[in-house]
Amino acid sequence: MLSIYTDRKLSEYGRITDALHRMSQWDTQKLMNEKIFQTKKAFYDISLVDNYILNLSKIIKNISHLESIVKSMGEEGYAQDIDLLEVQARKAEAESMYNQAKLNRDLAYQFLSFLLNTEVNSIKKVNDMAPIPHIDISEVENHNIDIQKARLGLQITEMAMEVEKANYLPTIGAFGEYGSADDEMWNEFRDKDSYTVGIQLKWNIFNGGIDAANFEKAKVNHLKVQNEVSLAKSGIALKVKKLETEILSKNADVKSYQKQLHFARRVYENYHSRYKEGIVSISDVLMKQSKELEVLLKLLTLKNERNTKIFELNSILNTGGNV
Repeated sequence: MLSIYTDRKLSEYGRITDALHRMSQWDTQKLMNEKIFQTKKAFYDISLVDNYILNLSKIIKNISHLESIVKSMGEEGYAQDIDLLEVQARKAEAESMYNQAKLNRDLAYQFLSFLLNTEVNSIKKVNDMAPIPHIDISEVENHNIDIQKARLGLQITEMAMEVEKANYLPTIGAFGEYGSADDEMWNEFRDKDSYTVGIQLKWNIFNGGIDAANFEKAKVNHLKVQNEVSLAKSGIALKVKKLETEILSKNADVKSYQKQLHFARRVYENYHSRYKEGIVSISDVLMKQSKELEVLLKLLTLKNERNTKIFELNSILNTGGNV
């Protein structure tokens, strides 16, 4: 038996199968984007931790220098033992933070090795401020994976409507039958053979409204998915705008904390000099040094949050990239 005419029913089923295959490819691309996101973030995280370790080493060096000054002043009778203990306690705290930062960096390297499925012990340092991608809403709609999947789903519902519509039309098929009346295989087969050929037309004229109900159901589903496409476009556009606003806000905060860090370092240096002159106490000096460390931590945290939002934006834009 061979189908001759099915009013595109078989071809629509074939198109639906191809569309579902493309849908799975979009899912694969989304997983790849997530891996790219995590890999790029790991590079910037390591660079930020390296920056943090470098600054901590400078702070420890400054505290060690202050410790030497306190010892010298103590020998001259200008400083008390409690001053030296206070400096040493602050130094121990800074060294603990330094060691913890190095452990965090080792953990980041292990995570990067896991992502790349190869051992990574060092990387080429990158700027700790990831570049902001160019944003074009029309390009977002053309490349965003969720929107593409929604559009593809809409195409599938259109194909499903065509399949249901085909139930109203006849199907035509050809058939052929060949056989023999001989009761033994291949004995006098050809002497007693017979054959029949013909064309068959099948047209379902009435089935209680089932075809109409299925077609209406397909139309409703099509309208539903059409609305989902519209919502996906507006939702993604809103998310892109929100991320863009948050990134610009983080940029302003980073600039502010960079100035605060510069100021905190100048204040610490000023108090360091004033302590040697006996104008301020060692507690005042260490308080200013703590302020410098506090601002440094906030600055690096802001940079990390900013970079995370940029990588998230890149994933939404589906800008591509290689691991």
